[in-house]
Amino acid sequence: MIAAQESITAKLCSFARAYHSNIGHKKIFDDYLAYDLMGRDEFERIGQLIQNDFETEKTDKNYSFDQEQISEKLDRYITPIPISRIAFAEKRLRQFAAEYGKCQYVICGAGMDTFAFRNENSDIRIFELDHPDTGRYKRKRIHELEWNIPGNLTFVPVDFSKDDMSAGLLKAGFDPEIPSFFAILGVSYYLRLPVFEQTIKKIGELSKAPCRIVFDYPDETTLKHDGAERVQTLADITEKLGEKMLHGYSYEEIGTVLGDQGFKVEVHETPGIIQQRYFNGCNIKAFENINFILASNL
Repeated sequence: MIAAQESITAKLCSFARAYHSNIGHKKIFDDYLAYDLMGRDEFERIGQLIQNDFETEKTDKNYSFDQEQISEKLDRYITPIPISRIAFAEKRLRQFAAEYGKCQYVICGAGMDTFAFRNENSDIRIFELDHPDTGRYKRKRIHELEWNIPGNLTFVPVDFSKDDMSAGLLKAGFDPEIPSFFAILGVSYYLRLPVFEQTIKKIGELSKAPCRIVFDYPDETTLKHDGAERVQTLADITEKLGEKMLHGYSYEEIGTVLGDQGFKVEVHETPGIIQQRYFNGCNIKAFENINFILASNL
């Protein structure tokens, strides 16, 4: 199942969204609330982590990171994936909401996602699934910022290592008869395909109305000896931070898993398409092995 807690890599993704919004020259996706929700102290800590080659013990709260020392590293190894996949996911969500009107948006492993506070469509009911510890930390930050929690947002504490995701959603008020959109971002990298398939299966069993799933995945070129340098470097970084990437999946494997669980691929964005759609004309380059999928129930 999905990872249990917000991880260091998840915080790196939050940092990338905040940094890109505040400092990026060409906005691929403007998560203008990311910095506020993350907070200055955590932003500085993650910035130092990047500057110090991801050595966690070298951060010092009395110092600030140097933007010039991290910008190139950040844009090469961290920013491309979280910025483009959230742009892809939220674009498809908006299309789904326009098609069905009243709908549900389930964010699996929500972490410091800010959609609920940027969203202006009250017809979208939002369920943020995450580990109880992460949820408590996020609600504490929201309280400190004096943000009002939207009436259409529900926090669903779920320890994916032992809790039933479906039971947690149903208890929180999820309605299987209402069209639903599920986002599973940044998860497949760390799971074997049969384990990832179990999440797809649960979603399929839960949803009785039209349902779509959006996720990103590393393809079969991942961790090949003759693969791209930065793909291997990113794998080394995540392993250093305690999150080992596993082998990638082929598109055929993804299609089989989805088909077996009652879904079909609607949109498949390859690295080439991602480069053209999100990064054309800027100095950020799409990762050579990362793909995006939008799937719908049959």
